[in-house]
Amino acid sequence: MSAYPNAVATTATAVDSESADPCCAAPLPVLGRDVTVPLVTGGEVTYAALDYAASAPALQRVWDDVAAYAPYYGSVHRGAGYLSQLSTDLFENSRATVAEFLDCRPGDQVVFTRSTTDSLNLLARVVPAGCEVFVFETEHHASLLPWQDARVTYLNAPRTPEQAVATLEHALADRDPYGPALVCVTGASNVTGELWPVKELAAAAHAHGARIVLDAAQLAPHHPVSVRELDVDWIAFSGHKLYAPFGSGVLAGRADWLQDAEPYLAGGGASKKVARRTDGGVDVEWHTTAARHEAGSPNVIGVYSIASACKALTEAGFDTLVERERHLIAKVRTGLAEVPEVKVLSLFGDDAPRVGVISFVVEGWNSSHFAAALSAEYGIGVRDGLFCAHPLVRTLLGSDPQTQGECGAPEAAPGERSLNAIRVSFGAGTPDEHVERFVGAVKELVRDGAQWKYRTEDGRCVPDRG
Repeated sequence: MSAYPNAVATTATAVDSESADPCCAAPLPVLGRDVTVPLVTGGEVTYAALDYAASAPALQRVWDDVAAYAPYYGSVHRGAGYLSQLSTDLFENSRATVAEFLDCRPGDQVVFTRSTTDSLNLLARVVPAGCEVFVFETEHHASLLPWQDARVTYLNAPRTPEQAVATLEHALADRDPYGPALVCVTGASNVTGELWPVKELAAAAHAHGARIVLDAAQLAPHHPVSVRELDVDWIAFSGHKLYAPFGSGVLAGRADWLQDAEPYLAGGGASKKVARRTDGGVDVEWHTTAARHEAGSPNVIGVYSIASACKALTEAGFDTLVERERHLIAKVRTGLAEVPEVKVLSLFGDDAPRVGVISFVVEGWNSSHFAAALSAEYGIGVRDGLFCAHPLVRTLLGSDPQTQGECGAPEAAPGERSLNAIRVSFGAGTPDEHVERFVGAVKELVRDGAQWKYRTEDGRCVPDRG
């Protein structure tokens, strides 16, 4: 079916030359770039969104494409009406776009889910009986926790990429019994931003008869990701970190485990044929395609938004995007290095390649208090806490990685030491001014202190307006 009328927006791929460095391209236009927020000290300021690692703002291109399609929305699959057929065509073309974006192999399946967490829980449901899963303690909880029905070996945090590969090789070689195995690893840390040696870990896994799934939630928005080049068996990522925050995610990779397992959810769409038996029961024939694990009415808008983001990033050029991000990373790291009270968290050291995710602590400050002051007094949105990676953050802070803590909650009153951190993260839509304001605010807070009083309320540090 032909494309729907006037449904593809032609938004420019970059805003006016906002970059202060002529070697770098301008940021991509994102929704909300002109939003102003009130300051507790009075007045308003343009909001500096520096929490991309949690959820990135929608690309303007994505928003425009979704808005153009919305009047043509219809049910996906089997509908006889024009809008239903058009939406089905859009949905399946989006699947092909994602497969191309990830450089999938022939025969790989692209399954649409709700998020990275959902994707990895789906994979956890289809691992064969007796499979042992190997996960580093450094993983996000989405990768660390889904494997409740499998045997799991948790690996200690490595301090170099080479140590990561050696640790995995040793664990895989020593597994007993020597049966099916799956390795789950991140492409870029959601805490430190450091890139992991995915290709080398995949080679180690395959050399020892194991498969590997890549959590690309923090990698795909920043760097090109190729299933074939990295030689991973599956990739999982979320739309909301890829500038497409409409409730969809992706699991892409080998079809055999997916086809051999029972559907992740049972219901319409996953079933091919359903018939009553003479004994009163029901026989079901399930699809063997990706639809097997996509029961229910698909989120066609969420899926289309991911495809739109994939196209927008590809057209912008990852070489250009990576160069600009390195420029921003250098600005932030150079600025933080000028503040002796700031300690940047790292596994692999200062020279490790990374994406635009940086976590740190400030001597003499509770991290929640510091983040609250950045927001209330400077209009800067960062994140504080343990970032749903509790064992890793506690290891980096020199605490026991087995100690439990509530995700994101401060553990001490303002001014007291806390075992949590502050995370600043940015990406393709971040202008120079945002990171410059952030660095200036950090220096000013450390030098002069907060201008306002703060208190803890419902587990959060907030301005005291009483």
